Amino acid sequence: KEFLLKSGLSIEVGKNEIIDRFRERVMFPIHSFSGRILGFGGRALNPNAKAKYQNSPESIIYNKSKILYGIFFAKNAISKKDNCYIVEGYTDVISLYQKGIKNVVSASGTALSIDQVKLISRFTNNITILFDGDSAGIKASFRSVDLILKEGMNVKVVPFPENEDPDSYAKQNSTVELNSFLEKNAIDFITYKTKI
Repeated sequence: KEFLLKSGLSIEVGKNEIIDRFRERVMFPIHSFSGRILGFGGRALNPNAKAKYQNSPESIIYNKSKILYGIFFAKNAISKKDNCYIVEGYTDVISLYQKGIKNVVSASGTALSIDQVKLISRFTNNITILFDGDSAGIKASFRSVDLILKEGMNVKVVPFPENEDPDSYAKQNSTVELNSFLEKNAIDFITYKTKI
């Protein structure tokens, strides 16, 4: 019981009752840089669930601002391609990875942090932001651009068409079309901000 509660896998609801934090959810294990599982993201299967996503709380092994979802699987590709794509969610990472774009990570439900940017800088000095085209995505991209620039790194942004995100776009297009879209639409942050 102690470990179930400390790890955040369970929640205490009564004096002697604990429930599964991730009941009725699809699970996304969050790996450390070296491949150990530190926590989970869970997406609700029920469309009427109060929260679409439920994430592991911070614990002695899981510090959200210091880890990137997908970094364990992406680190070699990031070095090889000399670029890191940053997306917003778990499904964005998975859909791009399934299309052969493996140099992709996500801040997994939190705003991008300095520690996460520093983690990427171990493999490349180039970051491309792929955030949703809605107002929340635009605000998040502005904040992320500023953070990345403060760390002295190069940053580009790929704006997605309205009502599209990396997940939906990857599912609707072939690998060739997706790669072509990302290459043709990657713009420098000044052009991006000016256009907005």
